[in-house]
Amino acid sequence: MGLTAASFLPEILLAKEITNENYTMANNNSYTLKNVLLETGFKYDNQHITSTETALYTIDIADGKIANIYRNQPEKDCIDAKGLLMLPSFRDMHIHLDKTIYADKWQAVNRKGGGIKGMIALEQQIIPELLKNSTYKAEKLIELLQANGSSFARSHVNIEPTSKLDSLKHLERALEHKKDSFDAELVIFPQHGLYYTDSLPYMKEAAKMNIDFIGGLDPTSVDGALEKTMDTTIQLALDNNKGIDIHLHETGESGLKTIEYLIAKVNENPTLKGKTFVSHSFVLGKLDNYQLENIAIQLANAQIGIISTVPIGKLIMPIPTLMNHGVHVMTGNDSIVDHWNTMGTGSVLQKANLAAQLYNQVSEFELSRLLKLATAGPIPLDDLGNQQWPKIGDKADIVLIDASCSAEAVSRISPIRSLIHQGNIIY
Repeated sequence: MGLTAASFLPEILLAKEITNENYTMANNNSYTLKNVLLETGFKYDNQHITSTETALYTIDIADGKIANIYRNQPEKDCIDAKGLLMLPSFRDMHIHLDKTIYADKWQAVNRKGGGIKGMIALEQQIIPELLKNSTYKAEKLIELLQANGSSFARSHVNIEPTSKLDSLKHLERALEHKKDSFDAELVIFPQHGLYYTDSLPYMKEAAKMNIDFIGGLDPTSVDGALEKTMDTTIQLALDNNKGIDIHLHETGESGLKTIEYLIAKVNENPTLKGKTFVSHSFVLGKLDNYQLENIAIQLANAQIGIISTVPIGKLIMPIPTLMNHGVHVMTGNDSIVDHWNTMGTGSVLQKANLAAQLYNQVSEFELSRLLKLATAGPIPLDDLGNQQWPKIGDKADIVLIDASCSAEAVSRISPIRSLIHQGNIIY
């Protein structure tokens, strides 16, 4: 049987639980939810957190924002959330929406050797065929993310001599079709090397378009020119007022030198602070404790974030150490079903669960903190148990999930029952 979009979508998206009447109310972008479960604090035993306190609330939503939060009024005639836990909606912060075989015929990975340059050669062969229906497949991939609670993604988009700007244009069409239910940041990405193939002219053109980040790829192993490649990438970002998000797979000395070079350049150009990210950054998993602590402090001071897909196997990324030093760590699915990998689920909550398993983060407190990986930041309670989300005026970007608290949601990968994006009920 060929792979279809429906085969990946959970029942929550295939069978809406909201009545037609209530769905119409919600689409007017002004409505009320009752019986909403919110986290209110931690319970302690001798200063040890044992569980999470919750209570039911009624929530008014208007003009895409949370307009009011008050004591539950179960008798109110409005949409009944039935005691589901309300959490910030999820954000997939590293994915390639532009090149996928999702919603198309099944195909396992068929690598023919040659490392990353071998994969570049493979892409040069298959991209023309992938582009034929890439807008449709991107839309179906977005629906998979939505079914798993995400209404936002940061997507890397191929910019190279084979696809030129077509991957970007096709994805822009998909995002336009989904604009009322999904948002995205776009990273223009020289997947075939900035200089290894003549991608720079296309990158310069794409940088002037409606994109958010300048991407990059392994400057030493692909382009053979760390400083030249990084300088060009950084200058493109500065000239066009964009952020930076580079793929860095190099695990040896060149990987560390790339991070150190990027830190120095960001410190020289403070406008890049908070706007610069390194995806994968596998070299951090190879450093000794002294090197890791030192580089984590530098990354935090330069406000450079790390985006990890939480890989499993021999390489264990030091995510807890980075987070403990204040480095902004986020996650994404990267590949769902494509020529790189076919193991993606579309769930960043599953990534948070995987991190909990890898790093033995099993307590109520630890599990609740790892929800940050799924939301890319906001979580209901701060470290002291003070309620920090939701607040009146927050965007109504919400998931309703069948769990008693966020710790359970992470531990059990609890089912998502509803997704609300900017006040619009998506399902």
